[in-house]
Amino acid sequence: MISVQVGDLMKYTPTSTVGKVTDIQERDGRVWVKLDFTSLYYDAVNLVPADPSEYIEVSFKERKVSKEGQMQSIEDIKRETQEVDISEMMPSGGG
Repeated sequence: MISVQVGDLMKYTPTSTVGKVTDIQERDGRVWVKLDFTSLYYDAVNLVPADPSEYIEVSFKERKVSKEGQMQSIEDIKRETQEVDISEMMPSGGG
């Protein structure tokens, strides 16, 4: 098994998920590594060092899939939230 430290960039090989190591725990003889991208723990035997070019600093909660099924950048998401017209969300009519 490779040596893993908090702050390392790692790739989970079954899904190619890349994240920065935020926590390492050993339980029942296995080493579990938490990646910041998903905030999930992965079995260290399935992790390999990742190239920095593969890492996108976006958390799981911040990700949004576009209508075409592709990931949107944080800038696109911020732009969309700024362009919201609240009048479309207000109830119409009286009581």
